[in-house]
Amino acid sequence: MNRRTGAIAALVTLFVGCVALIAVEFANGAADAGELAVRDPCAPRPAYPGEGLDAVLQRIVLDGLDGAACELGASREELVLSLSPRPNARIRWDDATIERAVRSGLLEAIGDAEQRGSLSGIVAALLRQLVEHAPVQWLIDGGQGLAGLFG
Repeated sequence: MNRRTGAIAALVTLFVGCVALIAVEFANGAADAGELAVRDPCAPRPAYPGEGLDAVLQRIVLDGLDGAACELGASREELVLSLSPRPNARIRWDDATIERAVRSGLLEAIGDAEQRGSLSGIVAALLRQLVEHAPVQWLIDGGQGLAGLFG
């Protein structure tokens, strides 16, 4: 076997290996890789994992955003992107509509957390007052910082 035949054999082997690798990747679902799978905000989701006040507050915020998005007929991702719009972004709702939906979703999520036993009645009442009177953007931006105060 001369050098040229060896080089051709190596190239053929590499080509067959590449084809086999691509076939294995497609068999394992590579055709769907990068596909956006947006969940229905009106459908129940598994609860955010974790223990303590931080996890409870994160569950409330995520459930509240789902409730708001469901009310608006949008995905949670679309709602979150509309809260901090980029220049030239098209927002489907005005600020008052977003504020009403977010407050409603958060209040419902607080009620759900209280029913699950994640929040005591006193903490739930305080959070309700906060959601009803605080600026919505502060609630969204500062909700994570609030958990740090108690944790």
